[in-house]
Amino acid sequence: MYGIILAGGSGSRLWPLSRELYPKQLLNLTSDKSLLQLTFERLNMFIPAENIVSITNTKHLSSVKMQLEGKRARRQEGRLLGESNDNESLPSCLPAFLPSILSEPVSKNTAPAIALAAKYIMQTSCDDPVILVVPSDHLINNVEKFTQTVKEGEKLAQEGYIVTFGIEPDYPETGYGYINTEGFKVTEFIEKPDLETAKKYLAAGTYYWNSGIFMFKASAMLKEIIKYAPKIAEVAEEFDFSASNEIPFVKFDMMPNISIDYAVMEKSDKIALVKLKSDWNDLGSWQAIYDVSQKDKNGNVFVGNVLDEGSENSLVYSSSKLIATIGLEDTIIVETEDAILACKKDRSQDVKQIYETLRTRKDNTHLVHKTVYRPWGFYTVIAQGEGFLTKIIHVNPGQKLSVQSHNHRSEHWVVLSGTAKVILDGSEYILNPGRSIDIPVKSVHSLQNPFEEPIEIIEVQKGDLLIEEDIIRYQDIYGRC
Repeated sequence: MYGIILAGGSGSRLWPLSRELYPKQLLNLTSDKSLLQLTFERLNMFIPAENIVSITNTKHLSSVKMQLEGKRARRQEGRLLGESNDNESLPSCLPAFLPSILSEPVSKNTAPAIALAAKYIMQTSCDDPVILVVPSDHLINNVEKFTQTVKEGEKLAQEGYIVTFGIEPDYPETGYGYINTEGFKVTEFIEKPDLETAKKYLAAGTYYWNSGIFMFKASAMLKEIIKYAPKIAEVAEEFDFSASNEIPFVKFDMMPNISIDYAVMEKSDKIALVKLKSDWNDLGSWQAIYDVSQKDKNGNVFVGNVLDEGSENSLVYSSSKLIATIGLEDTIIVETEDAILACKKDRSQDVKQIYETLRTRKDNTHLVHKTVYRPWGFYTVIAQGEGFLTKIIHVNPGQKLSVQSHNHRSEHWVVLSGTAKVILDGSEYILNPGRSIDIPVKSVHSLQNPFEEPIEIIEVQKGDLLIEEDIIRYQDIYGRC
């Protein structure tokens, strides 16, 4: 068996904790490991690591690689379900073999992603295996029952069915898609219904929530894609993964932007459903986070620096600042470095509208946190204005930034702690705390930490274009262009 982990997506309904460049699958929401790492470990219980393929977007590639390749990094999201809220390094979650990671140059939804990942598996394995496709951002605690259900689905997949795993609904949820069945055969896929329709589905007893988990033989899925999504099949035919796992932008951009549900599942007559026996939650909203979190005697979930008097059935999350609450009922408050969300619990699905409004306004609050994680560590933006930007940069021991230059900005570095090695236009400098150095425009430079203690520096950028895209990389140990 092979596994495909779909590791794209923006997690917009969990804003402001989830951002476009650091979405929910990369966050530690339920333990000291991210949802992506937990997904990998769950599959690795019955699929060898070398048979697991993750496909993500280019903008998430370095973070996905860091997490799945066991790179250690300080993390500051904290835990929502655990009792601690520390910044300890993440443990490595991998055995000797590492999973393959494919990188989409642009987001095109799940149908192109699954088609290319399935083709990659067929070409690199020289086989026609059964493939299990899972999202990277679901919470499943009962791995034993999950594995048992997968084994049931494998039998149908071997017979040529495309298997979908349905969740038996226990309340009329309007945030999920539904699947109607006759026996194990699927007769209908339905998008998110209104409340009255969801109540009818619940009463009928033949409808299941769509988990977004699928299983099939590679050839069976590719055959259905040829039949029902010929454009995807046509473009996919041009990819040859036997020599490289690179996905060129020019070819991939010709793919239609469509989900596997619309492209294949709603049209094929070879769809079968297996009821998922384990627990499951897609953690798709702050209401969902509240539902699965540990609560106090008044039904509250408090994370971080929270002081409360008399609130009930509420979720309050503080990343740093003190949040004082009095008499809240059924309310959600989430504070991050640069944004605060406050809403009624039953309106948490509408957070996506706030996210989309920020995107339309080109407000970077939807895009990135003030603290941004990189394979070498992280940086935090502490001040920004016309023509300047100031960061604190943290570089982990043994790590180094790429050898790079900038066309539009100069930089000034001041070492706060640790010992920094700086490469500047071919010369090497060792800087102790209090020392500083200027990086002129277009100078080739690198900040490195070959020592045992982490380093922190203040970086002041000055220029007319202060964006991450103004980086020309010449050498990079993490494989970034």
